[in-house]
Amino acid sequence: MPEKIDYLDIRIISELQEDARKSLREIAEKLGVAEGTVYNRINKLRDHGVIERFIPVVNFSKLGYDLTAIIGIESEGKHITEVEKALARENNVTAVYDVTGEFDAIVVVKFKNRSEMDEFIKKLLSMKYVKRTYTMLVLNVVKETHGVRL
Repeated sequence: MPEKIDYLDIRIISELQEDARKSLREIAEKLGVAEGTVYNRINKLRDHGVIERFIPVVNFSKLGYDLTAIIGIESEGKHITEVEKALARENNVTAVYDVTGEFDAIVVVKFKNRSEMDEFIKKLLSMKYVKRTYTMLVLNVVKETHGVRL
Protein backbone atom coordinates (compact mmCIF):
# COMPACT_ATOMS: atom_id res chain seq x y z
CA MET A 1 0.00 0.00 0.00
CA PRO A 2 1.59 3.28 -1.08
CA GLU A 3 0.12 5.47 1.70
CA LYS A 4 0.24 4.62 5.38
CA ILE A 5 -3.01 4.26 7.31
CA ASP A 6 -2.95 6.74 10.18
CA TYR A 7 -5.00 7.49 13.28
CA LEU A 8 -7.42 9.75 11.37
CA ASP A 9 -8.13 6.93 8.90
CA ILE A 10 -8.87 4.58 11.81
CA ARG A 11 -11.17 7.18 13.39
CA ILE A 12 -13.05 7.58 10.08
CA ILE A 13 -13.39 3.80 9.78
CA SER A 14 -14.67 3.66 13.35
CA GLU A 15 -17.30 6.32 12.61
CA LEU A 16 -18.44 4.45 9.49
CA GLN A 17 -18.67 1.18 11.42
CA GLU A 18 -20.83 2.87 14.02
CA ASP A 19 -23.20 4.13 11.31
CA ALA A 20 -22.23 3.99 7.62
CA ARG A 21 -25.16 6.32 6.85
CA LYS A 22 -23.50 9.24 8.62
CA SER A 23 -22.91 12.12 6.29
CA LEU A 24 -19.40 13.21 5.44
CA ARG A 25 -20.23 16.50 7.14
CA GLU A 26 -21.21 14.75 10.39
CA ILE A 27 -18.01 12.73 10.42
CA ALA A 28 -15.89 15.79 9.60
CA GLU A 29 -17.48 17.85 12.37
CA LYS A 30 -17.03 15.09 14.94
CA LEU A 31 -13.38 14.56 14.00
CA GLY A 32 -12.58 18.25 13.57
CA VAL A 33 -11.46 18.05 9.93
CA ALA A 34 -12.73 19.33 6.60
CA GLU A 35 -15.48 17.43 4.80
CA GLY A 36 -13.17 17.12 1.76
CA THR A 37 -10.57 15.42 3.95
CA VAL A 38 -13.09 12.78 5.02
CA TYR A 39 -14.20 12.31 1.39
CA ASN A 40 -10.60 11.89 0.18
CA ARG A 41 -9.66 9.56 3.03
CA ILE A 42 -12.68 7.30 2.44
CA ASN A 43 -11.87 7.12 -1.27
CA LYS A 44 -8.22 6.31 -0.48
CA LEU A 45 -9.32 3.55 1.92
CA ARG A 46 -11.64 2.11 -0.73
CA ASP A 47 -9.01 2.34 -3.48
CA HIS A 48 -6.51 0.44 -1.31
CA GLY A 49 -9.05 -2.22 -0.34
CA VAL A 50 -9.12 -1.30 3.36
CA ILE A 51 -12.84 -0.57 3.05
CA GLU A 52 -14.29 -3.21 0.77
CA ARG A 53 -17.98 -2.29 1.02
CA PHE A 54 -20.61 -0.76 3.26
CA ILE A 55 -22.98 -3.35 4.72
CA PRO A 56 -25.52 -3.43 7.56
CA VAL A 57 -24.83 -5.38 10.74
CA VAL A 58 -27.64 -7.93 10.85
CA ASN A 59 -29.20 -9.36 13.99
CA PHE A 60 -29.75 -12.93 12.76
CA SER A 61 -32.00 -13.84 15.70
CA LYS A 62 -34.51 -11.18 14.63
CA LEU A 63 -34.62 -12.89 11.22
CA GLY A 64 -35.38 -16.23 12.87
CA TYR A 65 -31.84 -17.64 12.81
CA ASP A 66 -31.63 -18.61 16.48
CA LEU A 67 -29.02 -21.35 16.18
CA THR A 68 -25.35 -20.72 15.47
CA ALA A 69 -22.95 -23.60 14.98
CA ILE A 70 -19.21 -23.64 14.63
CA ILE A 71 -18.05 -26.64 12.65
CA GLY A 72 -14.52 -27.97 12.34
CA ILE A 73 -13.91 -29.83 9.09
CA GLU A 74 -11.21 -32.32 8.22
CA SER A 75 -10.86 -32.94 4.51
CA GLU A 76 -8.67 -34.90 2.16
CA GLY A 77 -5.51 -32.79 2.05
CA LYS A 78 -5.17 -31.42 -1.44
CA HIS A 79 -8.91 -30.82 -1.78
CA ILE A 80 -9.41 -28.41 1.13
CA THR A 81 -9.71 -25.35 -1.13
CA GLU A 82 -12.40 -27.10 -3.16
CA VAL A 83 -14.34 -27.95 0.02
CA GLU A 84 -13.98 -24.39 1.38
CA LYS A 85 -15.23 -22.83 -1.86
CA ALA A 86 -18.26 -25.14 -1.88
CA LEU A 87 -19.05 -24.25 1.73
CA ALA A 88 -18.69 -20.53 1.03
CA ARG A 89 -21.53 -20.82 -1.51
CA GLU A 90 -23.95 -22.23 1.08
CA ASN A 91 -26.60 -19.70 2.19
CA ASN A 92 -26.42 -20.50 5.90
CA VAL A 93 -22.64 -20.19 6.08
CA THR A 94 -21.55 -16.80 7.41
CA ALA A 95 -17.79 -17.46 7.65
CA VAL A 96 -15.24 -19.94 6.31
CA TYR A 97 -11.75 -20.01 7.83
CA ASP A 98 -8.77 -21.97 6.53
CA VAL A 99 -6.99 -22.91 9.77
CA THR A 100 -4.10 -24.78 11.29
CA GLY A 101 -4.44 -27.47 13.93
CA GLU A 102 -6.73 -30.44 14.21
CA PHE A 103 -9.08 -29.23 11.48
CA ASP A 104 -8.48 -27.91 7.97
CA ALA A 105 -11.34 -25.43 8.04
CA ILE A 106 -13.76 -23.87 10.49
CA VAL A 107 -17.18 -22.66 9.35
CA VAL A 108 -19.74 -20.53 11.18
CA VAL A 109 -23.30 -21.39 10.23
CA LYS A 110 -26.70 -19.90 11.20
CA PHE A 111 -29.90 -21.92 11.32
CA LYS A 112 -33.59 -21.30 12.02
CA ASN A 113 -34.11 -24.65 13.74
CA ARG A 114 -32.54 -28.00 14.60
CA SER A 115 -33.90 -29.80 11.56
CA GLU A 116 -32.28 -27.20 9.27
CA MET A 117 -28.99 -27.74 11.12
CA ASP A 118 -29.36 -31.52 10.92
CA GLU A 119 -29.96 -31.34 7.16
CA PHE A 120 -26.90 -29.11 6.68
CA ILE A 121 -24.60 -31.36 8.71
CA LYS A 122 -25.74 -34.46 6.82
CA LYS A 123 -25.16 -32.65 3.53
CA LEU A 124 -21.73 -31.56 4.74
CA LEU A 125 -20.79 -35.10 5.75
CA SER A 126 -21.85 -36.40 2.34
CA MET A 127 -19.66 -33.89 0.48
CA LYS A 128 -16.85 -35.34 -1.55
CA TYR A 129 -13.48 -34.99 0.23
CA VAL A 130 -14.97 -34.25 3.68
CA LYS A 131 -13.52 -36.83 6.05
CA ARG A 132 -14.84 -35.69 9.42
CA THR A 133 -16.63 -32.84 11.15
CA TYR A 134 -16.93 -31.60 14.71
CA THR A 135 -19.95 -29.42 15.49
CA MET A 136 -20.24 -27.03 18.41
CA LEU A 137 -23.52 -25.26 19.11
CA VAL A 138 -23.25 -21.68 20.38
CA LEU A 139 -25.17 -21.22 23.63
CA ASN A 140 -24.65 -17.48 24.13
CA VAL A 141 -22.96 -14.80 22.06
CA VAL A 142 -20.73 -12.80 24.38
CA LYS A 143 -19.12 -10.73 21.63
CA GLU A 144 -19.48 -10.85 17.89
CA THR A 145 -17.88 -8.00 15.97
CA HIS A 146 -15.52 -7.70 13.07
CA GLY A 147 -14.76 -4.02 13.23
CA VAL A 148 -11.78 -1.85 14.10
CA ARG A 149 -11.95 -0.39 17.57
CA LEU A 150 -9.96 2.54 18.91
